[in-house]
Amino acid sequence: MKFIVDNPATGQPIATVVDNGPAEATAAVDAASAAARGWARTPARTRSEVLHRTFELMLRDREELAALIVSENGKSLADARGEVTYAAEFFRWYGEEAVRTDGSYGPSPAGGTRTLVTRKPVGVAALVTPWNFPAAMATRKIGPALAAGCTVVLKPAAETPLTALAIARLLTEAGLPDGVVNVVTTTDAAAVVTTWLEDPRVRKISFTGSTRVGQLLLRQAADRVVNASMELGGNAPFVVTADADLDAAVEGAMIAKFRNGGQACTAANRFYVHADVAEEFTARLARRVEALEPGELGPLISAKAVEGVTKLVESALAAGARVVARAEIPGDGKGYFFPPTVLADVPADAEIVRQEIFGPVAPIVVWRAEEEMLELVNASELGLAAYVYAGELQHALRLGEAIDAGMVGINRGLVSDPAAPFGGMKQSGLGREGAREGLHEFTEIQYLSVDWPEV
Repeated sequence: MKFIVDNPATGQPIATVVDNGPAEATAAVDAASAAARGWARTPARTRSEVLHRTFELMLRDREELAALIVSENGKSLADARGEVTYAAEFFRWYGEEAVRTDGSYGPSPAGGTRTLVTRKPVGVAALVTPWNFPAAMATRKIGPALAAGCTVVLKPAAETPLTALAIARLLTEAGLPDGVVNVVTTTDAAAVVTTWLEDPRVRKISFTGSTRVGQLLLRQAADRVVNASMELGGNAPFVVTADADLDAAVEGAMIAKFRNGGQACTAANRFYVHADVAEEFTARLARRVEALEPGELGPLISAKAVEGVTKLVESALAAGARVVARAEIPGDGKGYFFPPTVLADVPADAEIVRQEIFGPVAPIVVWRAEEEMLELVNASELGLAAYVYAGELQHALRLGEAIDAGMVGINRGLVSDPAAPFGGMKQSGLGREGAREGLHEFTEIQYLSVDWPEV
């Protein structure tokens, strides 16, 4: 069986991919399990060199990979090139981290023993990635898993399987042994992932996707007490204070809101702008949005996504919001495009503020009292990312610390960095990706108590 991969910019098919099921999912675990002992015992320097070579190969093939992302994901070529560079960096970062093994050794306070603490690879890791960043979401998980000595079974999104397959081929070219990374493409994600979570050889699940699906996977993981990392939904607030640099805030808003067409879990979802500058900020942002060329932002991933964003905007308008800017979209009627939009006079309790939009719409809420604004910001059960623009750095930092989010951009509209711990609070997930913390997610701590008689 095979399934068709469409180009969301045209709605036309671009490839067919094997549609795997539980049998193939088990076969992938067979391969990963067979390779696990050898890969875990491979010297860290060797693992590091494979990751470094893959980083170099991704940069070598950047244009081809970017074109692949454009065709199956629909994002602009500039966004796709940026994603490939960012995605490759995870292999370089974890190539460096692979050789920085840590542990401890010392005498017991009571005497008579020595305490040796080390980290071991957790084992076969099941990785489940979304469609919105088909390269970066894969490398952000594969990189630390391989650096830690784990083998991998990976299920990419059915909308964007081609990029994951291309990265797997580059890993093989870089010298990765057979069975260490196994990609399973499927339209039946539930059957494949359930097969993995029920397999006693799988000891780790790392998932990026919606909070609803993450909750289901956590329930399944609980049955066998599988080590779980979850990077789930977001509802990022974008706060602008009265003394903020409005030019910088608008530039940051264009990045935080409209990068990848707003289809990012870290995307600014709701704008809280102080009353003293709300009119000016809205006008400046409106001018920037209206200046966007048709097609400068890519399409949404599907017709269903367009329908969902449309309903949120219609609901906001019915609640009293008004459109102050709307960019043009390609006029050929093809593809799943939604016009980049700015909404003003948005009620603080509007559905578009409470729900993750996942599209190029910026709803602006006006605030006056800081405490009330922070109550609105923190009312969400999601706490992945946030953005704060304020003229005084100390004030910005105080606001950032008061927001319940795992990541806060202070006077900048981008928070993702391979060297920084990526993850959220509350229902936005468990664990961290990137940085040293991302490597630790794929390890277990082991403590050895060594008999040490006193002389």
